[in-house]
Amino acid sequence: MLRPDYLIVGSGLTGSVIARALQDAGRDVLIVDRRDHVGGNVHDHKHASGIRVHTYGPHYFRTNSDRIWEFVTRFAEFYTYRAALKTLVNGEHENWPIAASYIAKHIGNDWKPEFTGTPSNFEEAALSLMPRPIYEKFIKEYNEKQWGVPAHTLTADLCKRFDVRADDEPVLKPDCKHQGIPRLGYAHLMRQMTKGIPIELGFDYFERKSEVQAQTLTIFTGPIDAVFDYKLGKLKYRGQQRAHTYHADTQEAQPCGQVNTPMHDQGPAIRTLEWKHMMHPDEAKPIEGTLLTTETPFTPTDSGQYEYPFPDNENAQLYREYRELADNTPGLLVCGRLGEYRYFDMDQAIGRAMLLAERILKDDPDADRLPNG
Repeated sequence: MLRPDYLIVGSGLTGSVIARALQDAGRDVLIVDRRDHVGGNVHDHKHASGIRVHTYGPHYFRTNSDRIWEFVTRFAEFYTYRAALKTLVNGEHENWPIAASYIAKHIGNDWKPEFTGTPSNFEEAALSLMPRPIYEKFIKEYNEKQWGVPAHTLTADLCKRFDVRADDEPVLKPDCKHQGIPRLGYAHLMRQMTKGIPIELGFDYFERKSEVQAQTLTIFTGPIDAVFDYKLGKLKYRGQQRAHTYHADTQEAQPCGQVNTPMHDQGPAIRTLEWKHMMHPDEAKPIEGTLLTTETPFTPTDSGQYEYPFPDNENAQLYREYRELADNTPGLLVCGRLGEYRYFDMDQAIGRAMLLAERILKDDPDADRLPNG
């Protein structure tokens, strides 16, 4: 029986950041993870060609927080990468987010949003930003492919993840002070972040619960409904099926690292990724050929493939019921993207984990007798 003071289930960003903070404060910590690598979805690997692939989809690190930037650069050197995406519309690569000049060109300079008032769903929220023809070309079918349901059944909050660019700025997050990708990759970043922390990989917590017991707190970063054996019902998630194609005779197939394909008639994939665009130029230049990856949304049954909490009212209500159970279970903290049923960017996940770690240390019953307590 393993008996750490703090048991952390899952080594993704949330679990690893909390573990690092607790370990640095002299606490007794153990991470368990059913995968064979640390980092959760923050992971990459090299293709046979030498091209570095983000295993679970593109990760663009960016933050305005000096504290978060200082934290990640403690473990890895980053090179500047300011993601600029395109959307393939009518055979042309157009800016994403949508450029106001595109709307003016195709609708007119006096265009107005389609919807006024308080949006009650995703479709109304999107139409409050743009005319309907633009919504139907860039937004509607992309999200129907992503979520597998009609756009009007999704929550209005989902619309907060994009905008219309009055200045036609092509960079996805132009105002973020710090932007980049780890020079040696995300897998290296996460290994360094967890260096010196006891970790059991290939450890399925639910199958091996009898082998481990937290003395102070279990910090669970997986799906919140799994903790309670789905007794209120299963929360819904979406994931991506990824297909890789290497083109030995092509040096560059796309104008940028990510090109969205928003229409149903473009096939079921929602985007195509070209990884060499995301590599440091010194590393990408000598590599022959290019590697493209298509991402096609699906509804996974294996929690290891969960990537996106489902943005509708029914699942939001079910999550609130599970959250009440979790908050009333002594010795348990359920957190992270799957635990809080909320999409976090990487910097948001780190910032949230830092805050939780501070609360954990403040509430530590043995804080007075421990180092840094």
